[in-house]
Amino acid sequence: MIKKIIIAVMLVMAGKAFGQEGGTASPYSFYGIGTQQFRGTYENRAMGGMSVYSDSLHLNLLNPAQLGRLRFVTFTVGGSHTEVTLKDGANENNTSVSTVDYLALSFPVSKKAGVSFGLVPFTSVGYDLSDSDEESINTFSGRGGVNRVFLSAGYEITKGLYVGGSANYNFGNIQNETLRTIEGAELGTRERNRSDILGFTFELAAQYDRMLTEKLELRTSVKYVPATEVESENQRQVSSVIFNNLGLLQDLDIVEVPVGDTNFDFPSSVTLGAGLGEPNKWFFGAEYTTQKNSTFTNRGFTLDNVRFEDAAQFRLGGFYIPKFNSVSSYFERITYRAGFRYEESGIVIDNEDINEFGISFGVGLPAGRSLNNINFTFEFGQRGTTNSGLVQENFFNAGISLSLNDIWFIQSKFN
Repeated sequence: MIKKIIIAVMLVMAGKAFGQEGGTASPYSFYGIGTQQFRGTYENRAMGGMSVYSDSLHLNLLNPAQLGRLRFVTFTVGGSHTEVTLKDGANENNTSVSTVDYLALSFPVSKKAGVSFGLVPFTSVGYDLSDSDEESINTFSGRGGVNRVFLSAGYEITKGLYVGGSANYNFGNIQNETLRTIEGAELGTRERNRSDILGFTFELAAQYDRMLTEKLELRTSVKYVPATEVESENQRQVSSVIFNNLGLLQDLDIVEVPVGDTNFDFPSSVTLGAGLGEPNKWFFGAEYTTQKNSTFTNRGFTLDNVRFEDAAQFRLGGFYIPKFNSVSSYFERITYRAGFRYEESGIVIDNEDINEFGISFGVGLPAGRSLNNINFTFEFGQRGTTNSGLVQENFFNAGISLSLNDIWFIQSKFN
């Protein structure tokens, strides 16, 4: 029965995930190829986005080496709703966005190996801004993003030592539009830019776990993402526009402006993680990521007041389970999670660093006495600054994920 549910949900949700656009409401998604989305599960996100921990019941999308410990077929899907307040020191605006965040299926192929595949959004673009003076009004909008289909595998080399890798196919398009109207002028000007992005990226990871005492376990991990060249096919269109009788914009003449295609590198990154805990009871860990964003460029056009620097991320988090195998109390089997993250995006605008932080917490609710569970995650955070006339974002994210576990491919010995 679970197998049929998983297949049905995958078919329905895959169509929605592939069609999603604008999974963000951030003006900073204009830069680069959009705002990079968190690609882990909501179980990870509740712990500050930390990926050094995983178990046999939950799929870890951030660390393929963890697939070596997989014991069950695991299907996971997650979605979220985000409320955002944008302010620039003088004005304030509220907006929101709802998205499907990931869809994945994993299964063990032996006692020491597992594989997974799925779909996640990699970056998202979504903004609507305006700027005006006494004579003109400029509006800026953007939609789209880059999705990622991945295939991952992990293997246990020896007791406690796991290695893994992922191959990702990235695809999507980003569309930006600028509209300028002048008071008293009958016509306005509209410029449209579109970038179609295609390319492969890869990830390599290793994990080492060791019991220090009878109850205390050490977990360490490392992940390396090599720089990979990705193609961006760029288009630009400029037109004169007029408002028709219905109040809608109408193009009067359209000029195709030649723009060269761009080959740019997805930047390389290294992630190091470590943590301590008691199996099936509690865990606390930390992770650090450095990413070579200084090699990155904008798509098909340059901006004088923007530069890219190397990015960094720092994450702390963990979980606590009162008694994972309790038969007398449901609440003792609930998993309680919390975490903190701080990220330097590497984007510098008018000499102001665009940084981000988030505080998260969540719960994992067992679904009856089965191995399935429902996870709720909540995060409060902030991105950007109001300095130099820039925009600060205050956001609240509520996410829900479903993790279904079953045993497939095993033939029954009894009728």
